[in-house]
Amino acid sequence: MRWMVLALSGVLVSAAPPAFAVEEPVYTVLAERDGFELRRYSGYVVAEVEVEGTFQRAGNLAFRPLFDFISGNNSQRQSIEMTAPVTQSRGQKIPMTAPVTQAPGANGRHRVGFVMPAGMTLETTPLPRDDRVTLREVPEHTMAVLRYGGTWSAERYAKIEAALLAIVREEGLEVIGEPVWARYNGPMTPWFMRRNEVMVEVAAPAR
Repeated sequence: MRWMVLALSGVLVSAAPPAFAVEEPVYTVLAERDGFELRRYSGYVVAEVEVEGTFQRAGNLAFRPLFDFISGNNSQRQSIEMTAPVTQSRGQKIPMTAPVTQAPGANGRHRVGFVMPAGMTLETTPLPRDDRVTLREVPEHTMAVLRYGGTWSAERYAKIEAALLAIVREEGLEVIGEPVWARYNGPMTPWFMRRNEVMVEVAAPAR
């Protein structure tokens, strides 16, 4: 493999915080090269909403129930700190049992999530009062990540996803999850200052 392995790869690090200095999931950078990173994430809880619509509208459709949940629309009427990034991935068609893949920009189902702050578990996270919001525990996992700036267009996302998957194949990594779109900034952030990432879960490489 042609990664530049970090000398301090065993140290827990997080990428540079966004302008709002919100919390991000903790991860270890295992390797990096040319904007590509291989990260080992600690486990966390995510609150998710599945919506139907275009790639670009999905975040707007899911934002209100998720924001209401962290603002107190939960069993404990507890306010939960906002974290970054907001994640989006392909969902499943409800009547079917198998996942349905979908090209970015087409109509379909999308799963949009807010990651809960570190230390929260399924047992300690307040239950949603809105049945559109579900909680899921994500165990420790390895993600291949490609960072990019700029617009949130489906076309831009598709190019970065293709580039990420090409690097993953080139490095001989095994994909075991769906690609995930991660946005670290709010919609009022100028497009040229935005931090975005495309991620995909891969099998942990042998040490």
